[in-house]
Amino acid sequence: MKLNEVRPDLLSIAPAGAIHVAGTRVTIDSIVQSFLDGATPEEICQDFPVLALAQVYDVLAFYLTHQIEVETYLREQAQVTAEIRKSLEATHTAFVASLRQRLATRRSTAAPHA
Repeated sequence: MKLNEVRPDLLSIAPAGAIHVAGTRVTIDSIVQSFLDGATPEEICQDFPVLALAQVYDVLAFYLTHQIEVETYLREQAQVTAEIRKSLEATHTAFVASLRQRLATRRSTAAPHA
């Protein structure tokens, strides 16, 4: 079963395979992770203003109804992301090291918040 075949009015699949809320760029990953981190539907809606509250509730209801399939998809996406990150770091080692050094420098010289 493909997740978007269950609710094509709610979900769409991008060419790269990410599942989005239909008509938006918000991924189901983002909504589910926010929910698992303890955010309420209202807070999720505030974080993603392009979504209507009803859409957030629909995605969460879909997740809870198809939890095994969604969690399988999330694990697969995490694996793909890790592979891409590893490949990019291997290919661009010097660039990544430079970025990390600049970030560390910026953090160490940033003024503490008052």
